[in-house]
This record gives sequence, structure tokens and C-alpha cells, in this order.
Amino acid sequence: MKKIDVIGFGALNVDKLYNVNKIAYKDEEAFITDFSKFCGGSAANTIIGLSKLQIKTGFIGKIADDQDGRLLLENLQKENVNVDGIILSKNGRSGNVIGFVDEEGQRALYVDPGVNDLIKPDEVNLDYINQSKVLHLTSFVGGSIKVQEQLINEIPDNITVSIDPGRIYAERGLNFLKNILNRTNIILINEEELKHLTGKKNKTYKEGAETLLECGIDIVVVKMGDKGSYITNGMESYLINSFKVSCVDTTGAGDAFNAGFLYGFINGKNIVESGNIGNYVASCCIQESGAINGLPELSKLKNEMDNII
Repeated sequence: MKKIDVIGFGALNVDKLYNVNKIAYKDEEAFITDFSKFCGGSAANTIIGLSKLQIKTGFIGKIADDQDGRLLLENLQKENVNVDGIILSKNGRSGNVIGFVDEEGQRALYVDPGVNDLIKPDEVNLDYINQSKVLHLTSFVGGSIKVQEQLINEIPDNITVSIDPGRIYAERGLNFLKNILNRTNIILINEEELKHLTGKKNKTYKEGAETLLECGIDIVVVKMGDKGSYITNGMESYLINSFKVSCVDTTGAGDAFNAGFLYGFINGKNIVESGNIGNYVASCCIQESGAINGLPELSKLKNEMDNII
């Protein structure tokens, strides 16, 4: 079996985005001004970012045998992501996120998980995970988290587990995630999610990060948008400034940061260097619309490396 550096395990969704004159509330009407469709899913965005940096990547997820499923599969293949871990369901529908964005950029999102939440343990090949160096987890709406919990306790200790819990997992709190966090080496979380996960909404991000270190996590990364990122391993802590660029669209910025940070980690960089690479990849992402259009190729990263770290 071909060696893979990083495998993503999370929901695969087709994002269908409607631009509207306003977000309609109960008994109101609004009208659509534009429409766009693209492939999404937090883990998939990060894995594609790593693939563009010539990291060998793979993915575990579930799609249906429908038009959206074929689109999701083709997108991963186009980006040179190994798809041996993709589960194809003959029934059901592939995941979707329906989004409505008003003229001020405010959003209302509706997640239709489809077959994402129907993953069974015997559908995931443990040998596929065991060939990797890093297993990167992101959230599911429903029961597929149980498969994540089971599998990470069956993989060898030399595989690094990273997680971006997103709002879905973070809002459920530490007790809900304890089985996963007990095996997590790296957590990548934004400042608002950190407050929800730790229950420390009135505490600083440093205090929230300390709580996660106490859970046994090796590296805590707090993503803070244009304020940069805070990274600690319990012995060293750093606030790393963001790159000042013109922002077009913040969609996928956190996923892009994850790709840059994990690229640094895979290549033996320290937490400051990895954080700077993460900030740089995120800065490239937000200069173009969509989650993956602005992600840099390895040649661009190498050309800027002296300025980055």
C-alpha cells in the first residue's frame, strides 16, 4: 500500500451558496441575486491545501452515488488526493451545505449531512490509516464521531492525531469530546470555538489553551484571524502575527492555516515556524474567493520561505 503522509477524516459536502437581498426570517420573503457551488468540508480543504504543497495525502469520508458525490470525488482526484478511503453508498444522498449570504456578508447556513453521518466502523480500513504519519479529524453533525473515537484508539501511537473541532464539536463541550481529546496530539481551534469547548467564555485564549493542555494535548493552536495565532506546547508559548494582505473572502482561512501548520510539522519545523507557515497559507487563501482558489503551490511557498520564517 502506498505511503501517505496525512489522511483527513471528516464530512464531505457540496456547498451551495445563494446571494440574497436579505436573510429572511419567519413569514418573510427575500430574493436570490446570485448562486455559486463548490466542493467543501473542513478536512477536505486542509487536505487539498497540503496536496498543493506536495504532501502525500488521502481521505476518509462517505459519498452517495449521485451527482454531488461524483463532483466531490472528482475534486479530490483532481487535487491529487488518494481516494482509497472514500466510501461509496449506493443509497442516500451526499452531504450539502445550503448557504444564504446577504448584501452585508452575513450568513445563514443549513447543513444536510446525508451519508456523512452513516459511516460504520467496518467501512473504514484500519490499514489505510496505519500507513500515515498524521490523521487529521474534523466534525460530523451526527453519529460518525463514534467511528472516529473507535479508530483513533486502534491506531499506533506513532501516528499524530490532529483535530479542528469546528463549531459543531466545540459547542458540545469537553466532556463530549473527551474520548477524542485523550488521543489528540494537536488541536487547531479558533478563539470563539475555544470559549465554547472549554466553557470559559469570560476567560482569555491563554487560559483556554491551558485547559486543553491539561487534557493531555501536546500542541494547542488558537487561530485568531487578523490578530494572528497563539501556539503553545506547555513549555513555550507564542503569539504570531498575521500577514497583512487585502482580504477578499475569509472562507476556508482556518482550513488553510491548518494545511500550512501541518506542512511545517511534517517537515520538522518548530511551532513558531509552523505557525508562520500557517499564517502565510491562510493569507494566500483570503486574497481570493472560495476555500481553495487561493491556496499556494509549493513553489510559491518556497520562494517566500525566507520572508515567512
